[in-house]
Amino acid sequence: MSIFLNENSKVIVQGMTGSEGSKHTQRMLASGTAIVGGVNPRKAGTSVDFDGATVPVFGSVADAMKETGADVSVIFVPPPFAKAAAIEAVDAQIGLAVVITEGIPVHDSTYVWAHAQGGATRIIGPNCPGLISPGRSNAGIIPANITKQGKIGLVSKSGTLTYQMMYELRDIGFSTCVGIGGDPVIGTTHIDCLQAFQDDPETEAIVMIGEIGGDAEERAADFIKANVTKPVVGYVAGFTAPEGKTMGHAGAIVSGSAGTAQAKKEALEAAGVRVGKTPSETARLMRELVGA
Repeated sequence: MSIFLNENSKVIVQGMTGSEGSKHTQRMLASGTAIVGGVNPRKAGTSVDFDGATVPVFGSVADAMKETGADVSVIFVPPPFAKAAAIEAVDAQIGLAVVITEGIPVHDSTYVWAHAQGGATRIIGPNCPGLISPGRSNAGIIPANITKQGKIGLVSKSGTLTYQMMYELRDIGFSTCVGIGGDPVIGTTHIDCLQAFQDDPETEAIVMIGEIGGDAEERAADFIKANVTKPVVGYVAGFTAPEGKTMGHAGAIVSGSAGTAQAKKEALEAAGVRVGKTPSETARLMRELVGA
């Protein structure tokens, strides 16, 4: 099985006619994703050809859902307009909204997160690579040809480390890989994914990638200790980062001892998670756990 995304997912792309949206729609189609429409109010009623696949453009998420039965939206909308795009997806009650956009103001992300509470829409991101269930569907910018379908679940704050772990364990394969994004305010968390992987009968083991800043990994460690029976290995990026300096992601800032890589490593190990010092060591730990 997989979590959040499968071969039956019908995907629309908000911002499909822009440069990034167009490029990655082409890639998603090539990897077998069922892209059933794009959304651009100014181009409603037109269509776009992607190497023989003709994808219609709708004026709104609600229209696209009504006409196609779409249940996933991938959002490639520039930061000033991303808040409105995400709210539109939430108001249309689409099941999954994947916000790829980087540089969305934290206030906007907070507003969208609050607006979505209690609704039908799961948000992944922002500032994330999306998610992929290899061999089934790919919603976002994750390369589809670096791994295969398998029994490992992966949740990661970092896009590039998601790709590296997928490649390192490509011979074992993955049920679903979820890049949750590294901003201070995100939709789906490590804990959400850990619970979903715990409940997925075909996911046998889990890789969790975190990074410095905040306390998400510590909270995930508490959750693992109380709720996760499947083996988990972890990696925390940022052991050499200087204190008080934002590193890469907006959420990756350390203040005092809070949010350091060492503190996160200790919390995870106390919960029974084996933590690698490098991504490659983390992959080796997983191999030992699954006997590969």
